[in-house]
Amino acid sequence: MNESLDIAAPLEALARIVGSAHVLTDPGLIASSLEEPRGLYYGKALALVRPGSTREVAAVVAYCNAARIALVPQGGNTGLVGGQTPDESGSQIVLSLRRLNRVREIDPLSETMIVEAGVTLAEAQEAALGADRLFPLSLASEGTCTIGGNLSTNAGGVAVLAYGNARDLTTGIEVVLADGRIVDALSKLRKDNTGYDLKNLFIGAEGTLGIITAAALKLFPRPRSRATAFVGLADPGQALALLRLARERVGQGVTSFELMPRIGLDFVFAYAPAARDPLRARHAWCVLIEIASQVASGLDETMAGLLGDALELGLIEDASLASSLEQREAFWRIRETMSDAQKPQGGSIKHDISVPVGAVPAFLSEASAAVEAFMPGARVVAFGHLGDGNIHFNVSQPVGAATQAFLDQWTAMNAIVHKIVAHYSGSISAEHGIGRLKRDLLAQTKDRNALDVMRKIKATLDPNGILNPGKVL
Repeated sequence: MNESLDIAAPLEALARIVGSAHVLTDPGLIASSLEEPRGLYYGKALALVRPGSTREVAAVVAYCNAARIALVPQGGNTGLVGGQTPDESGSQIVLSLRRLNRVREIDPLSETMIVEAGVTLAEAQEAALGADRLFPLSLASEGTCTIGGNLSTNAGGVAVLAYGNARDLTTGIEVVLADGRIVDALSKLRKDNTGYDLKNLFIGAEGTLGIITAAALKLFPRPRSRATAFVGLADPGQALALLRLARERVGQGVTSFELMPRIGLDFVFAYAPAARDPLRARHAWCVLIEIASQVASGLDETMAGLLGDALELGLIEDASLASSLEQREAFWRIRETMSDAQKPQGGSIKHDISVPVGAVPAFLSEASAAVEAFMPGARVVAFGHLGDGNIHFNVSQPVGAATQAFLDQWTAMNAIVHKIVAHYSGSISAEHGIGRLKRDLLAQTKDRNALDVMRKIKATLDPNGILNPGKVL
């Protein structure tokens, strides 16, 4: 923002666009929108502005572009890399898209629905179920995160194995450019070969190229049956062998395959006393596997047969097959609690990485040894989506260590882990995005020519640099 600009003038202009009730400046009212969920970033803002339509978003963006006022788009504020958090200058505007919350259309025949950016993921899932369809994107934060945020970060989640990530689940978008123009690319077509695929330019761009205001999303037939099992096994290599066997038997019916270490399970059971270990004995590693089918019956038998064969082959040590919806939900709560359960253990240095699926066991072994050599007593909690190679390689502080002294090693720890990721041709960000947290890491790890292309695209679409500055690039 131009330092000579009168603060009152832009607030009055924005109030004329969205209504004075939707231009918030009271620190108490906007405080929750200024802090990243893990407390890594806390910013200031000139105001929180809440447009109620795409036209209002366009008018706000056009005004801010002319006035050189930076905008930080925000959905549910659940991002984990600071992409939705303003800086500390107090000159930026947080552009909340929560009022864009309509489900515009559901088309069961074309297997699509069009929803606005402020619709929560849970609301989108419910809308699909109301039409007897499935929108399969699934995240622990689905009650709060929004479709706009999901697309801006190209969210993944627990069903990527069968359905793909947010990019794969989108046929079209509506986006507001930095100068206020609206691009209507809300195609419901599965096949559309008419030039550049613009939607994929904005999906995953974290609001730095344009502001997604609506999306056409893919729907799928609603599964008529599910079978869920909690499996104990010796190591990630055995888990990988089980995944291979499951896909040979069930194919695309394997919808989730989540890997969890013993230490992570122990953290969960200490954090949530109501949680119970589904297995009788302690196992070094566990897997939560789920399969789904359009056939209404027989899936439990399929799962039981798979697990029986895996036991005979020595791939697993024990398994519990959910016999009710309540038991299935209990299994999933264990997995979904694993992130929060690390908080009482002190500081945690996070890595959201991916490597080729077949390289996961070797990566885990090498990275764990490197971390423990660098910091004796550090506790590796590596868990996540084995089926697509995305592991949340978190490191909890040694017992009794000083938290801040541990967190001060964040950059050094990242360097150790990411060097091994690079060795396996992996990615430093699998599903959380770049934001502020990994901006410098991206510059160090991305191909130089690829970065140059990204910067040129940014300069072309946002020449005044008002869209989420300081994020990604």
